[in-house]
Amino acid sequence: MYPDSALITFEQDGSRVLAWTSAMSFAPVDAPSALEDHGYDYLTTPLRQRGLECTVEYGLSDYIVHAELPDGSSLIISPPQEPPSEHPEGPESWTATRHRDSGPAVYEVIYDSEPLGLHSEHGGSVPHLLAVVDARLDRLGAAPRPGQERSAEEQAAGTVLYRAGFVPAVAFDGVHHHRLPSAMTDPAEQRLAVTRAINMLQAEGFHFVCDPSLTVAGLPRPQGHEMSLGDRLGRLAQSVQGATHTSEAVAALSELTAPGDGVLQRVVEVLDTTADWWEGMGGTADHRYADRLRLIAEDLDSYASRLQAIRNDLADRHIPQPEKAPATQAVSSRVSAALAPSPSAGRRTVRAGPPAGLSARTAPPPARPSSTPGR
Repeated sequence: MYPDSALITFEQDGSRVLAWTSAMSFAPVDAPSALEDHGYDYLTTPLRQRGLECTVEYGLSDYIVHAELPDGSSLIISPPQEPPSEHPEGPESWTATRHRDSGPAVYEVIYDSEPLGLHSEHGGSVPHLLAVVDARLDRLGAAPRPGQERSAEEQAAGTVLYRAGFVPAVAFDGVHHHRLPSAMTDPAEQRLAVTRAINMLQAEGFHFVCDPSLTVAGLPRPQGHEMSLGDRLGRLAQSVQGATHTSEAVAALSELTAPGDGVLQRVVEVLDTTADWWEGMGGTADHRYADRLRLIAEDLDSYASRLQAIRNDLADRHIPQPEKAPATQAVSSRVSAALAPSPSAGRRTVRAGPPAGLSARTAPPPARPSSTPGR
């Protein structure tokens, strides 16, 4: 078995820039399936996950994906064929059709994003293509894809995009994705934001596809990986989990509740400062947001006081944890390790760099079907 990862696809949608995250399973480059899929892994993988037999065949002017459906009909996903796509690395449109020649004949257009097609507004978007195809496969009785919920890898990719300044969103068909802020319409600013996000994703070992026109060429990639504050705090949870004495658990809680410079007090400061800054924007809605932030800060400050009392009660007990073995490390070293930055630390064991056939092939591989397939 090969580890699942997440593929992040960046695409332009009018004046907006979207980032779609999908789970994928990558096989080694020399595996027969990878060679036979001719770079269409991002289409064949999700179809095979639903139990469909897929092949990639040459049509009139480009490769097409052919899948056998449960009712004996066939699904064909194709990029433009007549005339062929001007962007073979990331076709500008797709078509998905269902055929059956024997028995009751069937011909159905499931998806068509060509200029005059029903889904033309989505152009070469692979996420939109797969969403519509998946909905049709559901009605045709195809097996559901294992783990329909977002995987841990997809959620982790979403966290990276969130930190890069993207906003979580849900499409009309219920598909989760991220987008750049709606007011960020300057192309140069968008390119910088996308490039920064890609650099952060690469540092975490994620695969991505993106049209080169959405990035800044030659921008140096950051070296190494610095653990986020959230991950460093997560080390505190690990410290408590392994604690063998109340003093060790108290040490972790102390980092959160310390008067003046504890984590919770610093969060309250951030919220209060943000409220003052936001109020300076001057609008009526801005005042409401500022008031809301201050109320949240007050509530958090109150909870911090309660947690301090609980921490003090636990400190007074000063006894071993009955279900744990004796401590093997000093409390100070545990907390220091929990809070120390670790540039080389990573959360996952995802293979870094894009796989063959997907590489940083900036032109979105998510675009490849359309036009009339030729079998």
